This record gives sequence, C-alpha cells and structure tokens, in this order.
Amino acid sequence: MPVVLDTNTVVSALLFNGTASRLVELWQTEKVQVLVSTAIVKEYLRVLAYPKFALTEDEISGLLHEELLPFVEVVEVKRRVKVVRRDPDDVKFIACALAGSAEFVVTGDRDLLAVRSFENVQVIQLRDFLAIAAARSGGE
Repeated sequence: MPVVLDTNTVVSALLFNGTASRLVELWQTEKVQVLVSTAIVKEYLRVLAYPKFALTEDEISGLLHEELLPFVEVVEVKRRVKVVRRDPDDVKFIACALAGSAEFVVTGDRDLLAVRSFENVQVIQLRDFLAIAAARSGGE
C-alpha cells in the first residue's frame, strides 16, 4: 500500500514511542510502501536537525540511512499542483502521492487535512491510516 507520510508523522515515528512508532514496523516489513520525493527528504533532514531534538549528525544519519531510507521509494515529482492554500509548502506531500500513485497522505497538519482528498489521494490522520493498514493486512 503506497503512502506518503508528512514530516511530523515520520519524526514522531522515528523518535518517540507513541502511536506513530507503529509505522516503523509497517514500512520495515513492507506492509506499507513509503513514498518520498527529494523535497520531502530534505524537509525530514531539516526537521530532525532542530535543536529541540538534540540529535547529532551521526544520529540523524543513522535514523535516515538505517531506519527509513532503505525502506522507501523515491519518486520524481514532475507535476505542480495547487491544492493547499494556507501553507503552499505542504503541497509537496500531495504532489509526491500523485507522482507515486499513493492512496494516502498521512498527516496531523490541519492545512493538509483540510484538503481531505485530491484526485485519487486521501489525506487522513494517523489513527485512521493505522486502522486501514490493520484491516488490509488481516488485523495483524
């Protein structure tokens, strides 16, 4: 199941032991296919480097190169879309989903959630995505 995860969702999955951390097992066992673009990976890197997380360059590199990047598919975004009005920077997630034929963008971002759907992409919250993923994998 191809999916695009917004930055806060990925950071929460990688750094904290909450609900989002369940995503790590899903992408590492290939129950979901995380799609990223170059712009999204750059944003992941930028946010992981925030001082509040107190991560060293080696820790950030380890998270990306051991926990995430080996399990993602990089897609080339060729099409520009204008769908997120309040924060146009968020459009990269929907553009990536369209380029990679993802069904979902998973986010907690209000501006993205306000989109709800665009073409064949649904914008949903983490808990809803986890319920869908569980149902599709037989409730595992």
